Amino acid sequence: MSEVHVEVDGRTLRISNLEKVLYPRTGTTKGEVLHYYAQVAPVLLPHLADRCVTRIRWPHGVQGESFFEKNVPRRSPRWVRTAEVPTTGSRAGDDASGTLVFPVVDDLATLTWLVNLAALELHVHQWLVEPDGTLLPPDRLVIDLDPGEPAGLHECAQVALLVRELLAERGLTSSPVLSGSKGVHLYAGLDGELDSDGTTALAKEVAERLQRERGDLVTATMTKSRRGGKVFLDWSQNAGSKTTISPYSLRGRERPTVAAPVTWAEVEEGAEDPLALEQLDLATVLERIEEHGDLFAPGSPQ
Repeated sequence: MSEVHVEVDGRTLRISNLEKVLYPRTGTTKGEVLHYYAQVAPVLLPHLADRCVTRIRWPHGVQGESFFEKNVPRRSPRWVRTAEVPTTGSRAGDDASGTLVFPVVDDLATLTWLVNLAALELHVHQWLVEPDGTLLPPDRLVIDLDPGEPAGLHECAQVALLVRELLAERGLTSSPVLSGSKGVHLYAGLDGELDSDGTTALAKEVAERLQRERGDLVTATMTKSRRGGKVFLDWSQNAGSKTTISPYSLRGRERPTVAAPVTWAEVEEGAEDPLALEQLDLATVLERIEEHGDLFAPGSPQ
């Protein structure tokens, strides 16, 4: 097993297997994945900061087995920030009582350490945790637009515009993110007055209204057999225990696609032209950041 020692933000990290291919279809290696995360860190870290991170790890690449990991791994560096979260109550959903100890990724050293463990996907809650460990109310709402075949990004774009209108009616400004998998995620910032139950209810209300008004195109029903040719509006990811892939995280798909913020102009074009939108890979995302900056940043032109 090849290893190198690198200095990252004043921390010495042992990095292994840089030449290992994690995405066989494209030949993308672990070294290239680490390079992507180092390059994207200036725009990724602000969206991870003060959030507990659940990881999906692919130790043998995306064609091998993967597993979810919530707790920090054993023998984690002492300098990694952690947050304790009860596994019961409104933020949990787990059967067993107790506590989960999540990592909080506030710096490049922690990000690099996790990626070296083949944590390709970084998933976060919609609420923050203060430095003293206090869990705060949600600061944003998310609705996952998940197309059922033969529907795809074209239909997701059409539905995204409808969701944008309903959120605007409620005084919420939304931002679109290509999921890096099949669909689109829509986020809207919140003022902290709603708890997770409240944000879940709000997202469900929007989803069910669109199901009533555009049942030809939209479903709010989780039953997969009813999603064919429609876009499922997954409102449940606002629950306190649920997480969503972070903007700028890689996905564990055949290609190294990324959860990539886009503009509303691009979504509008995608709603008109079935070929206008496609999921973006790591190289394209880095090029877009160089050209446009962080499209998911507060106040970014949409």
